[in-house]
Amino acid sequence: IFAFLFKMRSTILPFFVATGITGANAFSPLSQTRMTTALNYGWDEYNKAQAGAVPAPAPVAAPVPVAVPVPVAAPVAPAPAPVPVAAPVAPMAGGDPITTLAASQEAAMSKIAASIPDLEFKTDLSWDASAGIAIGGNPSTLDGRDAPGPTNVAWCANVNVANKMSSLTIFNGPLTDVPHLLSRCIMNDDNTMSLVLDFRPRAYGAYDMKDAAGNYPGPDVLGRDAFTYSGNRKEFETKFGTPEVESFLSSTVASLEGAVVNTESNEFELLTNGPLCVKVTMPVTDGNVATVAAARATAADYWLTWALEDIHDHRPGAPINSQYVYDTKYRQNCYAALLPYYNAAFGAEGGDLCAAESGPLDEGYVGGGS
Repeated sequence: IFAFLFKMRSTILPFFVATGITGANAFSPLSQTRMTTALNYGWDEYNKAQAGAVPAPAPVAAPVPVAVPVPVAAPVAPAPAPVPVAAPVAPMAGGDPITTLAASQEAAMSKIAASIPDLEFKTDLSWDASAGIAIGGNPSTLDGRDAPGPTNVAWCANVNVANKMSSLTIFNGPLTDVPHLLSRCIMNDDNTMSLVLDFRPRAYGAYDMKDAAGNYPGPDVLGRDAFTYSGNRKEFETKFGTPEVESFLSSTVASLEGAVVNTESNEFELLTNGPLCVKVTMPVTDGNVATVAAARATAADYWLTWALEDIHDHRPGAPINSQYVYDTKYRQNCYAALLPYYNAAFGAEGGDLCAAESGPLDEGYVGGGS
């Protein structure tokens, strides 16, 4: 049963966590030597599997006082037109919550696929119910896609584990600065469910350095980089993390029955979570399932609206190369952030599922699964 997952693990996403990609090196450029060391598990196999892929251009990164590459910010553009909040999806009373969430997610995925014609299904990186792949004893599916064109989706993973999880992860390619999307709900053993919703910024904003009072370090600590990081935060707030989006997320949390905000984050989450990240655990009720399904549909609509707007395109040249460098390390950190959660939820099979869902790491330039 796990032969397919093992192949995915050794050819798609080798275990690099042991290299300790943290601290000041969390977003520093990967030299060829460091890349080889960081990805030495299955790297030869990965290269063979990707022999036909379109090579990414050599990253262009200028040295900065703090070893954190930050892509050149794109011009600030007007905020996108409002996206109406999706109507709540009513679950079948007493039914399986994941069935409801999976149906809502499939509808969102169908809308995305219809709107992005070159969003290509990656047969060798996906599996359907007929594959008979069980995770934790539950049937699972993974619909993996990418789009090398202007919308530039590096990797989109629509994952469902029956009775346990519904997850949609979208990593964008370097041609735009549209936020990555994380939308996941996991059923816990104590009749609760945990939701994570996040629009993840594409430029380093020192979000991991924010103190308890909500303040960020200034030039007295970071030097000139403090202005760069502040500019990146401002641009995200102006284009994507608008008051409307912030209100949508906060009202979602407020409408959940008995929801408890999860304040604990591992070190890699601190490096990858966006400033508006929602992490809550709540009782499994029909009302909560309906609210979560509606919120996840609305989050997907926001992402799709931004992805279809050309005002978020990077200028050719250095901004694209810098974005590629940043995204490559960022996606590695996302894998490291997710791994402990999947290990806890799925046991021995968690690592394989985490690898498969995280997708190819080093091909964001033209589409992650190319």
